[in-house]
Amino acid sequence: MAAIYSLFIINKSGGLIFYKDYGSAGRMDTNDSLRLASLWHSMHAISQQLSPTMGCSGIELLEADTFDLHCFQSLTGTKFFVVCEPGTQHMDDLLKIIYELYTDYVLKNPFYEMEMPIRCELFDLNLSQAIQKDRVALLGR
Repeated sequence: MAAIYSLFIINKSGGLIFYKDYGSAGRMDTNDSLRLASLWHSMHAISQQLSPTMGCSGIELLEADTFDLHCFQSLTGTKFFVVCEPGTQHMDDLLKIIYELYTDYVLKNPFYEMEMPIRCELFDLNLSQAIQKDRVALLGR
């Protein structure tokens, strides 16, 4: 059983630039993942405007009965969100690690064009290692 079901990276204009499914149940097709990313981008933007407090950065955690959705938004507006088992701890730390991998292996890649889908083998490899390390750490707790 995986603690992490899926990872999405959305560019600042709401386009899905990366999707990875880690769970075996309920796999989404490409259209569903695009719709979900667009919906999350819109909800995140609306939540910033509806917040009664000034300086709200949007939804960071959405809790449901069967999953939690954790979100991290970078200063450039790129959003990283993980869908995981309810009550999974330390997802904020994992999202920051994923962001570091994104900056190290995607943004520093001279062949990557900004706002385009991510196709970087080093990013995929290091991301898999980070997710695996997180799963092992969860089993040890």
